[in-house]
Amino acid sequence: MHKDILVTEVALRDGSHVVAHQFTIDQVKNMTGKLSAAGVPYIEVSHGDGLGGSSLQYGFSKVNDIELVEAAVEAAGESVISVLLIPGIGTVDQLREAAQVGAKMARIATHVTEADVAKQHLEAAKHLGMEAIGFLMMSHMASPEKLLEQAILMESYGADAVYVVDSAGSFLPQDVKARIRLLRSKLKIDIGFHAHNNLSLAVANSLMAIEGGANRIDGSIRCLGAGAGNTQTEVLVAVLDRMGIRTGIDLYKMLDLSEEVGNAIMPKPQEITDSSLIMGYSGVYSSFLLHANKAAKKYGVDARDILMELGRQKVVGGQEDTIIEVAEQMAFRKEGILK
Repeated sequence: MHKDILVTEVALRDGSHVVAHQFTIDQVKNMTGKLSAAGVPYIEVSHGDGLGGSSLQYGFSKVNDIELVEAAVEAAGESVISVLLIPGIGTVDQLREAAQVGAKMARIATHVTEADVAKQHLEAAKHLGMEAIGFLMMSHMASPEKLLEQAILMESYGADAVYVVDSAGSFLPQDVKARIRLLRSKLKIDIGFHAHNNLSLAVANSLMAIEGGANRIDGSIRCLGAGAGNTQTEVLVAVLDRMGIRTGIDLYKMLDLSEEVGNAIMPKPQEITDSSLIMGYSGVYSSFLLHANKAAKKYGVDARDILMELGRQKVVGGQEDTIIEVAEQMAFRKEGILK
């Protein structure tokens, strides 16, 4: 079936944050096999923070990334297995290992103003015969013109597509449409969009991205992703089908798997909590939610206050240590130790 929109299912990567990076080989095999049977073209499998993310700072995985990727490849059928890599966390050697066990796409993720650090990794992915994708995180922190400048850099490094990534779930629909339209007017490669649902706008923003010219959209089944989750894949498929836009994905099979994921994998239903809403409101990286909640409990402060301060400081991915510093300072002020 011809596809108008290429969907990448990210629950086995972004959803890793929700389960504290404890996915098992059996879970990955089972989900991958059923996603493939439903016709999902791309399935991303990695630690939530990408290859090499298993660490004290980001949280240790239950199973090594490469083993999970290998398990996914075995069950993938016609689907392509993708990995995420953030330069400075993951390495070219780890990318090479992922390619050796069968990953066919690499999404190289940088902060929205730091595309230049992706050059060697995008070039390495191309050399390894993988689809090479640029992934501009925290895109709300850059003007449309700055975003375009960075996307052009990634295109020049050989990227097959560039994604506008709303890591904080902070964009409003008009923000998305303006940025995607600008990129579409200047780039020759595919354009993708990755949403988070912290303001309950993930599906709406994904539709705006499509209207602006994006042809690749990320989704997570049952909204299984950091913060309040991503664009819910089965909802996106249903809405696009109603609009006459083809994804090649079987809705009933996705709904069946959605029930299984909700019952067997998710620790609790994904919903927009006060903390996740504050993340979208203040523009904070969605994967900070669990870290902020833990710090709030440890230091006896309000997680919402931590998130608001992180937003004020414009803290980005890779600065997780700041969460502890902010919580500790708030606790000291509460006790009168600091003014």
